Amino acid sequence: MEEVKAIDYRIEPELPSRLDYRIGVIGAGAIVRNCHLKAYTDVGFNPYGITSLSLEESQKVAEQYHIPHVYDSWKALIDDEDIEILDIAIPPDKQLEVVRYAVTKSYIKGILCQKPLAMNLEEAKEIVKLCKDAGIKLGVNSNMRYDQSIRALKAILDKGYLGKPVLATIDMRAIPHWQSFLERYDHIEILNMGIHHVDTFRYLFGDPEKITAVTRHDPRTKFAHIDGISQYTFQYADELMATSLDDVWAWQGEGVEKDIYIKWRVEGLDGMAQGYIGWCYDERTPSKMEFTCKQFPNQWIRPEWDLVWFPDAFRGTMAQLLCAVEKNTEPEIGGEDNLHTMAAIEACYLSIKEERTVKFSEIDITL
Repeated sequence: MEEVKAIDYRIEPELPSRLDYRIGVIGAGAIVRNCHLKAYTDVGFNPYGITSLSLEESQKVAEQYHIPHVYDSWKALIDDEDIEILDIAIPPDKQLEVVRYAVTKSYIKGILCQKPLAMNLEEAKEIVKLCKDAGIKLGVNSNMRYDQSIRALKAILDKGYLGKPVLATIDMRAIPHWQSFLERYDHIEILNMGIHHVDTFRYLFGDPEKITAVTRHDPRTKFAHIDGISQYTFQYADELMATSLDDVWAWQGEGVEKDIYIKWRVEGLDGMAQGYIGWCYDERTPSKMEFTCKQFPNQWIRPEWDLVWFPDAFRGTMAQLLCAVEKNTEPEIGGEDNLHTMAAIEACYLSIKEERTVKFSEIDITL
């Protein structure tokens, strides 16, 4: 059993040797307050300035986290030559405008964008090209890659404990809070929530060969939308299937008990793993992972940790960008890699529209 105890699940992110990069945060909403800044200050990063649509809210958040500089606009923040890293935490349909301005500043070394990178693939390509041409490192906050159970799963897959993967599933039962800006669009669930699962499949298994997606209207969501309750299946050249069911009609209201969760499972030729994502930042709920395999027969192996997806995963998404800046390498979750995730989402919507299986190669991701 010593071999079991020695397994490195790699859930902690690699940190840069320099922690005091001056980070300018654009946005002061709940995710910034409860996740970004909590994670950054816990690990010793340096939030240097903040701005948002509300100067009063920016000042409150700055006081909470001892951020020394507050700006009355995002342009004013970017104009501060002491800012080295941008953390853009605003709706994705506004990110391109901010990036266009930021890339004109030679002192900006790195930009962390939220996911989705944009509301469509073409605008995402423009963001990636702008940063590439300016020599600025671009990271994407695909934070489920830093959920501890997903990191541990990736580690045991890489070590071959499960053997060749055969089937992977994600089963999400959740009630999303759709941001108001989404009412202007008709692509909602896969692009804004399912994107976690799409990117996770790519992180674990790479790009698929083909994708099939189906969806139906969500009775709770009153504005027009294409995708409410969604299911999409990735098929790989080696026959691996990875499928996610995203059920946003998971609670019918008062009088009905709740059963909310995100569960995943991966089955291989030599073993299987399964887990639950702990995703509420109001209560510390660590994600769980267990696996069983032929190498350690007749037992479930259940690693434990105290870290949680929200907010602790946000250490990793910023750390991977800072490491790339420090080493002059491509971020682990870089813009060009993220275009493959955006392409997979594009394939999902094309599959829904044309009611067919779409080859991944049909989607053009060239810059």
